[in-house]
Amino acid sequence: MELTKSLRQYPLEDIIHDTVRDEPADYGKNKSDFSSTKKFKALKRIPLSGLMDLKIDYAFKQLFGIEKNKQITIVFLNEFLQKTGRDPIKDITFINIEAGGEYIDDKQSRLDVLVLTTAGEKINVEIQFTDQYNMIKRSIYYWSGVYRSQLRSGMGYDELSDVISINLLNFNIFDQTERFHTMHHLFEDEEQFKLTGVMEFHYIEMPKLLKAWKEDQLDPWNDVLARWLLLLGMIDHRNKKFYEDIYRELEEIAMEDETLRKAFHNWEELSMTPEQFLAYESRLKHILDEEAAKREAELRAQKAEKDGMKRGMERGMERGMERGIERGIKSGMKRGIEQGEKKAKKLIAQRLLSDGAEIQYVMGITELSKEEVLEIQKDIMG
Repeated sequence: MELTKSLRQYPLEDIIHDTVRDEPADYGKNKSDFSSTKKFKALKRIPLSGLMDLKIDYAFKQLFGIEKNKQITIVFLNEFLQKTGRDPIKDITFINIEAGGEYIDDKQSRLDVLVLTTAGEKINVEIQFTDQYNMIKRSIYYWSGVYRSQLRSGMGYDELSDVISINLLNFNIFDQTERFHTMHHLFEDEEQFKLTGVMEFHYIEMPKLLKAWKEDQLDPWNDVLARWLLLLGMIDHRNKKFYEDIYRELEEIAMEDETLRKAFHNWEELSMTPEQFLAYESRLKHILDEEAAKREAELRAQKAEKDGMKRGMERGMERGMERGIERGIKSGMKRGIEQGEKKAKKLIAQRLLSDGAEIQYVMGITELSKEEVLEIQKDIMG
């Protein structure tokens, strides 16, 4: 499968290095407040097709899951926490943890990004590119592993910290809502009070996000989470879609948002590093090959089902015809015998009546009804 060509093939004039302003972000301003700002390129400009798709787990981890980009990750995660009223993160520590037994052969599955906050919360960020139709159970499984892993000898259950699960999905899973960001906790059924805060799930459905963007329902100038999520949705290598309009909007916002500007720079540097881009291409190819193999298996199953139904119908028709002929013969023979017996009985009745036998006597001998015997007698008398 042909993937994005190496960035080394792009001419130097396609990559622009410009001076940027290092000013703190002011999220309270509206887009109109910047309309009179002198516009200039804040970011190195490479073709969008040369950027890694951040919805691929490898690229996401390289930008959000490493120590040197810790401040970017803190800002990104804080936008989720403030949606549920949690205190902002001051600092994080990256943790490597594996969840075992996910598959039948008990393979180990490394979590995408897991951090420990200074408040003791553990935040697991999972990015899923392909719908495996098990995302809710998968996220609960990962959550339970992280929550259970905290317990050490001598600890009490009240010492277990909250675990927050953030799931970034390249597909939709909830038909009940058009909202791209849903948050889930444990609540009492009738009065809806929260059972506990130790369990918290966030689901981001990227197709709904892009739909909201196209319908002009997003304001990344005032919704900081929306601008970060649009950053993730801007590149779509699988479908060869690259959203220039999103780039232009975020580029202008990055004039005032220092962390977003840093994320752009690091993203482009990552994409321009040959070794990193080669590893990214390898991971993307692996995912696309898995999708193709799964699709081929589904098509084969559908064809087998269709062929099976066709053969079943043909066999059913053949058997039906055979049974119909057999039943027809049996039914015809039965009717013929019945009709022959009836005719013989009428002949006997006719002879008895001609010899002057009583009607009741004839009925007893032939088992004909009174009406039938009277009809025969009428025919004899002419």
